[in-house]
Amino acid sequence: WVIYHVKFSMKDIRSNALMRFGRCAIPEYLCQWQGFSSLFLTIFLLAMLCMEPILHCMQNNDGFLFTEHCAEGERLLFPYSIMSTAAMLVYFLLLSDLSVFSTRVSAFALICTRVVSEVALFLFGLTFFVCAFACAVSALEQDDPDFAGIPKSGVQLIKMTLGMFGGVHYDILSEYPALMVAAVCYIITTVVFMLNLLIAQLTCSYQATYLDMVGFARLNRGKIITETMPSVSKRRWEAFICSLRLDERLEFGVGDIGFSRGKQSLGAA
Repeated sequence: WVIYHVKFSMKDIRSNALMRFGRCAIPEYLCQWQGFSSLFLTIFLLAMLCMEPILHCMQNNDGFLFTEHCAEGERLLFPYSIMSTAAMLVYFLLLSDLSVFSTRVSAFALICTRVVSEVALFLFGLTFFVCAFACAVSALEQDDPDFAGIPKSGVQLIKMTLGMFGGVHYDILSEYPALMVAAVCYIITTVVFMLNLLIAQLTCSYQATYLDMVGFARLNRGKIITETMPSVSKRRWEAFICSLRLDERLEFGVGDIGFSRGKQSLGAA
């Protein structure tokens, strides 16, 4: 990955393919999500190498080879695990680019990126209602420890939306009628109304953009093919052309020789 980024950075710098953000200039390949994500993956991998507990335990391994349990290694286990988690997430994000091999999967992936805005609007609305009801509930005269203050009230309201609020806690709510009414109003607003509205928005967006995304997925595959072609050597390309045997005439039937410059495919009789 380091060689990859050095190569493309030097290539963009030499060709003056730079994107400027104020006084800062970055190579153009980093403006694509693949280049940006691979740069972060490189940073995470280098950080993991620097924080590798096994390397830090080389001098103090208590006779155990390749151990990570020593004073220096134990101190780095948690930050190392954070870097590992981030690296794995970015790695699988880059693997999603393999969806280009299937037009249907590629179209689905493109649709997912298009409907993210609808999900963001839902999260914005949900955050607004959580803040509003958390402030309102905190102003009530009640002694429920789950709703003692705005932060705790906000957490409990989010649990209600996600279905994580336990039945025992609902029993405690029944002891405070005003708090119970506020909770019911919040559930009707977010779970009944907003979640169903989100489903309707996603359904309409999917139906409206699917056909366009299928065509865009095909164009995206063609773009990748044209970008890959210059990296194919001339010898390999000529060997591929020879393997197609385009100079041979095609046989339409037994003894019926047709034109050349084509590829024969047999169908069911």
